[in-house]
Amino acid sequence: MNKLWLIIQREYLTRVRSRAFLLGTLLTPLAFGLFVALQYKFTTYRGNEKKHIAVFDEGGFIKTGIPDQRGVQFTVAPPGTTLDALKDDVRNKKYDGVLRLPPLTNLSVKKQTIFYYSDDRISPEVEGIMNRQVEEKIRDYKIGSLGLKKETIDELDIDVSLDPEPIDKEDDNASSLTSGVAVGISFFIGILMYMIVLIYGSMVMRSVMEEKTNRIVEVMMSSVKPFQLMLGKIIGSAGVGTTQLVMWAILNTLIFIGIQAFLGIDTAAAQANMSGGAPGMDPAQAQEILPRIMAELSKQNWWYLVGTSILFFIGGYFLYASMFAALGSAVGDDMGESQSLTFPVMLPIILAFLIMTSVVMRAPNSPLAVFASLFPLFSPIVMPGRLAFHPPFWQVALSLLILIGTAVFFVWIAGRIYRVGILMYGKKVTAKEIWKWMFY
Repeated sequence: MNKLWLIIQREYLTRVRSRAFLLGTLLTPLAFGLFVALQYKFTTYRGNEKKHIAVFDEGGFIKTGIPDQRGVQFTVAPPGTTLDALKDDVRNKKYDGVLRLPPLTNLSVKKQTIFYYSDDRISPEVEGIMNRQVEEKIRDYKIGSLGLKKETIDELDIDVSLDPEPIDKEDDNASSLTSGVAVGISFFIGILMYMIVLIYGSMVMRSVMEEKTNRIVEVMMSSVKPFQLMLGKIIGSAGVGTTQLVMWAILNTLIFIGIQAFLGIDTAAAQANMSGGAPGMDPAQAQEILPRIMAELSKQNWWYLVGTSILFFIGGYFLYASMFAALGSAVGDDMGESQSLTFPVMLPIILAFLIMTSVVMRAPNSPLAVFASLFPLFSPIVMPGRLAFHPPFWQVALSLLILIGTAVFFVWIAGRIYRVGILMYGKKVTAKEIWKWMFY
């Protein structure tokens, strides 16, 4: 056990003290902070550009003018003005474009086409503003033409939201946003597990390949057993990854708080501003829904979600890291050879990610989703993705037990490959050769 601890300590300190680790740990949060700041600036940037649009109202829809919005100014052409005259004004730079509103063929029309004349292309944001404003004016015109009162028609509008209610369960905190928030949490946890397992499992393989190429392992094998060396590298690399993730979490939080204070970012306003640029999206509605999403997030059992996800990460990491370590010992410095051998290991990770994003997020309790969350090569990614949908506890416990047992078995198998492959030089290794090493 003392030798194992020394290997873990050496692997951890060697990686943590390296220049690549320090630069990656410090520069990644800074790059993330810069990305957030630039994204906020770009989404709120309007510049000095303002669109002055002449409105040629052939249908007589506009009675009180169109209010300016987000840098777009509308001027309704006076009666008697011709379309050709307005086009000449555009050529003379008096207007940026002409918006023509043709008359309705009848009041029952459900779809109306409007025309915009300009040599300059308009942005999706400006197009969305024009569509929303004209839709509102045509609606008011229809109401007036039918002899109805706008107030009476407005009373007919209703916003329906689904409120899930349990029958036997005591948990009655579900709301209309519960499923949507669960999908978001599922996607975030699933993709995080996918990246962590893939990145830090590959880190173990690169570490083994480097020491095998440099012949350092020959000196180390004179003092420790191959299985101890492999297990120490796996645990040491896990410590490196955990340290980096913790530092990223702390630095990203501090940087985001600093950016928010320095730029004066209003989270709700920024969300509405980003959503308001999309055609057909109402900024007021986007700003209204954000507090509801935050309230739904606060109701989640984060201790259960995070704690269980960590257990699945540990099991998945040992399972895949042991396979990566075995492959790293079987190949030398030939990257082409390593890529061909690592594809079978990466394939289950990719399939698990596809199942999580394509199946779990649409049907979390379907037979395929349940099977994938129990199958040990898929469960480290799929089951954490299902946790937000509250699968039965027996499925979670069974999946975890199967994963732990499989991880122990794979570590044992990888140790048998490692003890032969780590001292094998100058020979091209095949899958058949690796299979024989398991039973030497």
